[in-house]
Amino acid sequence: MALSNSSWRQTQPSFFLVGIPGLEESQHWIALPLGVLYFLALVGNVTIIFIIWTDSSLHQPMYLFLAMLAVIDLVLASSTAPKTLTVLLDLAHEIGYIVCLTQMFFINAFSSMESGILVAMALDRYVAICHPLRHSTILHPGIIGHIGMVVLVQELVLLTPFPILLQNLVFCRATVISHAYCEHMAVVKLACSETTVNRAYGLSVALLVVGLDVLAIGISYALILQAVLKVPGGEVRLKAFSTCGSHVCVILIFYIPGISSFLFHCFGHHVHVLLATLYLLVPSALNPLVYGVKTRQICQRVLRVFYIKASS
Repeated sequence: MALSNSSWRQTQPSFFLVGIPGLEESQHWIALPLGVLYFLALVGNVTIIFIIWTDSSLHQPMYLFLAMLAVIDLVLASSTAPKTLTVLLDLAHEIGYIVCLTQMFFINAFSSMESGILVAMALDRYVAICHPLRHSTILHPGIIGHIGMVVLVQELVLLTPFPILLQNLVFCRATVISHAYCEHMAVVKLACSETTVNRAYGLSVALLVVGLDVLAIGISYALILQAVLKVPGGEVRLKAFSTCGSHVCVILIFYIPGISSFLFHCFGHHVHVLLATLYLLVPSALNPLVYGVKTRQICQRVLRVFYIKASS
């Protein structure tokens, strides 16, 4: 039996999150590694933000973009992990209607923002390698702030229609979501009314954001490769490529789980849900580790902080 729009908005019944379909009896074991990933995401990203914020020598384009990435990862992980862990541990499966829409918006918006910041970081690497003498002039703090605002506004404009379109749907009384969090398509499937617009808009935004961002990153690295190969000397080339190493790792960490989740959808819903959950936590946990190890200044500052605490 369907609920009308007016009665749905008045009662706003809770959704029931299953967790990982097919693994309900053993999914509490999956909560442990996910909890570790969330802890690493919190500690790592807060550390990165604190160090860049307090050290004026790190107020350079690469580190400012890294700080933006850390903020996005922190919000993205915190929007997903707490509720997912309570579901997997069988502590609380219900989630309110408004809370569900809010979680969905944050997940979609900040995932897209992360993709946009990765494009900005690719631009930074291109300018640093292809126009090193003009790097600080082209990417000064004002421009970096404008880039951050453009990424924020663009994703808000593109993704605000998601919860609005969902509110126009008529839902059935069966409000069981076969997922560990409020994923857009999992919620859309519960609707009894026509969902063509929701599905079409969701697919269009995903293809637009990911497609254009991957294309921009690909063009940046094609130009970088072209410039580096023109430079004589293997040592100089190796040094140039090494400056891109951490960014390439972060790109792979972000896009591979997402693409894998999409490709493995046909192999079973439990595999898809598990990969979709990891997609939101793995990049947030590993990005600080990648940049902490690859970036000498941050690594030295972290070691200095721990040395001071140990000495005192």
